[in-house]
Amino acid sequence: MDKLMITGGEPLRGEVRISGAKNSALPILAATLLASEPVTVCNLPHLHDITTMLELLRRMGVELVIDEKLNVEIDAGTIKQLVAPYELVKTMRASILVLGPMVAHFGEAEVSLPGGCAIGSRPVDLHIQGLRAMGADVVVEAGYIRAKSNGRLKGARIFFDTVTVTGTENILMAATLAEGQSIIENAAREPEVVDLAECLIAMGADISGHGTDTITVNGVEKLHGCKFPVVADRIETGTYLTAVAATRGKIKVKNTNPRILDAVLQKLEEAGAHITTGDDWIELDMKGQRPKAINITTAPYPAFPTDMQAQFSAMNAVSEGVSILKETIFENRFMHMQEMIRMGAKINIDANTAVVEGVERLQAAPVMATDLRASASLVIAALVADGDTVIDRIYHIDRGYECIEEKLQLLGARIKRIPG
Repeated sequence: MDKLMITGGEPLRGEVRISGAKNSALPILAATLLASEPVTVCNLPHLHDITTMLELLRRMGVELVIDEKLNVEIDAGTIKQLVAPYELVKTMRASILVLGPMVAHFGEAEVSLPGGCAIGSRPVDLHIQGLRAMGADVVVEAGYIRAKSNGRLKGARIFFDTVTVTGTENILMAATLAEGQSIIENAAREPEVVDLAECLIAMGADISGHGTDTITVNGVEKLHGCKFPVVADRIETGTYLTAVAATRGKIKVKNTNPRILDAVLQKLEEAGAHITTGDDWIELDMKGQRPKAINITTAPYPAFPTDMQAQFSAMNAVSEGVSILKETIFENRFMHMQEMIRMGAKINIDANTAVVEGVERLQAAPVMATDLRASASLVIAALVADGDTVIDRIYHIDRGYECIEEKLQLLGARIKRIPG
């Protein structure tokens, strides 16, 4: 199992290009199952989860053509079996996103429950309730969700009692081919949901209200092909900006979208960063100054994203002052902090609140990544630590960051991958 070795202590400087958003690419790849003609998806990140989703489509008999720029043309008309098997779904929860499109387009679907998931913890039940409201017959048996529709799905009013990104996406996709109007209330507002809606509109769907908490879909009889570029990854963007702020450096981030990063950019400015933006770029300059400690409370978009909490806790660990971080989205999202404490961070954790007292520098220590964003925060901690830090279990980071060591090397980081 590979590890990363990072020698800290240097400010990061330079330019980096941001990849397409994994959390936008996965639902868009699933949405290609709705079309009656081939769909080409561009700007896909080269990540393990993307490969898994393409393999899932291929396993179902869908023909894929990948060009030299890694654009993928997908023809759902060649599908041979409407089953998403456990051995693929267990490696990636987002596989559940093929459920809505398959039922809406082909009248049936059999999708394994995501591995290790008690139904309701991350609410797959909301996907099922939504499809039932649209007239699908859905049963859960032997670890599979089996859904059937007698003819077209019917438009319905669907209210989510908790905000769910994948639930919103699944029902949004299903509604595009349903008969009549569907209204999705308490819908997720994330930019990745908006990107999916824009792709569906490019395929001929009639959708309005995406980006608000009420999405209206007027069903159409069929969707056609299109060519669609995936939006830039706002979390990858935020991660590089935060890493550079923590190291007191300067960066220009290219191929990104500053308009979907307001909460993160505002907090970086509070920390003392000088930020300028253009249509598709962001510049951050710390002018050599140590960041100031900032308080953060995570909440659904457009508030501060839970996926940036770990990276900011690493920056706060070496900031001037004391900060309070509150995590309101997921439990167990402070596991990275125990590793940072081993590196000399001063952090007190009480349930979903952490109080971080900034120190001048961290000290290198062997650490272990526990999830995707936790691993990014440990990379930042290693970049501001004295000595050589070795990060274990970096397969987590490869799920969400394309070529992280190459991109950091371009910024002057001393980082290398070593065999486990």
